[in-house]
Amino acid sequence: MDHRRLARRRLDERLAAFAAFGPAPAGGWVRAIRDALGLQLSQLAERLGVRPPSVTELERNEAEERITLATLRRAAEALDCTLVYAIVPKRPLEAMVQDAAAAAARRELDAVLHTMDLEDQAPRTADRKEMIDALAAEIAEAGGRRLWGDAVKP
Repeated sequence: MDHRRLARRRLDERLAAFAAFGPAPAGGWVRAIRDALGLQLSQLAERLGVRPPSVTELERNEAEERITLATLRRAAEALDCTLVYAIVPKRPLEAMVQDAAAAAARRELDAVLHTMDLEDQAPRTADRKEMIDALAAEIAEAGGRRLWGDAVKP
């Protein structure tokens, strides 16, 4: 197994725990945790060393997705929490690579197979699939521009 495939597998395993989180609460995590702890706005402000209006602004910024990670980290520490930051793929990384490799292989082979069709030299359907699968494996292992060069956003 190549090192990239192994790295994808390990990363998929680590990210699996985050998939269950879902979206943040409507008012943000800071507000939700502060409320769950029964911590008043002024008490969190004191822990942060700021005035209460600054905490109101912090919570609003988080809810509006305009907060910095540094500010969110400070708030988490003041709440005796740990900030966990992750980008969680919507599906396994390996599946994303395999799908991109198959699409790239089809693009590369389409012109050749079309010409073969016109010359009445087309390979059988099973052979076409085998050709695409073999090329896709090569592209997936190589990675880089050949894999993602013409990729469109999902």
